[in-house]
Amino acid sequence: MDILSSISNGVLTLEFNRPERKNAITSAMYQSMADAINAAEQDTSVRALLICGQPEIFTAGNDLEDFMKSARPDDGAGIEARSVYQFMMALANCSKPVVAAVAGAAVGIGTTLLLHCDLVYAADNAKFSVPFVQLGLCPEYGSSLLLTQLAGYPRAAEKLMLGEAFLAQEALEMGLISKILPAAELRAFAEAQAAKLVALPASSLRVTKQLMKAARKGPVADAIAAENVHFGAMLVAPEAREAFMAFFQKRKPDFSQFA
Repeated sequence: MDILSSISNGVLTLEFNRPERKNAITSAMYQSMADAINAAEQDTSVRALLICGQPEIFTAGNDLEDFMKSARPDDGAGIEARSVYQFMMALANCSKPVVAAVAGAAVGIGTTLLLHCDLVYAADNAKFSVPFVQLGLCPEYGSSLLLTQLAGYPRAAEKLMLGEAFLAQEALEMGLISKILPAAELRAFAEAQAAKLVALPASSLRVTKQLMKAARKGPVADAIAAENVHFGAMLVAPEAREAFMAFFQKRKPDFSQFA
């Protein structure tokens, strides 16, 4: 299965398991994770969540072939029906603590989703990027706000506008992650942290998370709504078509023709 979902000792673990495609995420994978998170929200035996990938790769982001088939706005479905939206909303609104363990590349939404997690740990081989502008698109799911709040405007602008990859040490300095570990130790450490959360009073954790996120809840929702409007329009614009065509043709895109 492309998403391994399991519950053990009070922890729901969601593991990207598509290494042959660098854990690129399909609509079916998003839906699987959304369903699992929503079910965990109602399951009192689940007290914490853990999101992870493989030792060599967290996720390459969207599977672009699948993305182009499922994300076109002319198929009659609203954004709320998209499986990626359902996953991100389930994650953003999850009342239980979410731990993330990142090894290897976390591209696009692979970095975006970390902004909605609570405890984020990275291996020393981790590499992050939000290359939306490079694809003729814009930031997604609150990242234009959340990354700016975390890192400050100048550094967030560098990451979101240029879309260039950055390493774990810089992610730590930005506040995106809270610890760097050797790749061989990452998974066990993240599981141990999740186990600590399980042992704590569940109601105290829920209220603490709620209080910490209360001030940004409205602004994040507004940012997501605005991003979705622009993202949908840009997805069918010439710049995005050129970017995706260049990707599939394995060439460098040429944006000089667009104003």
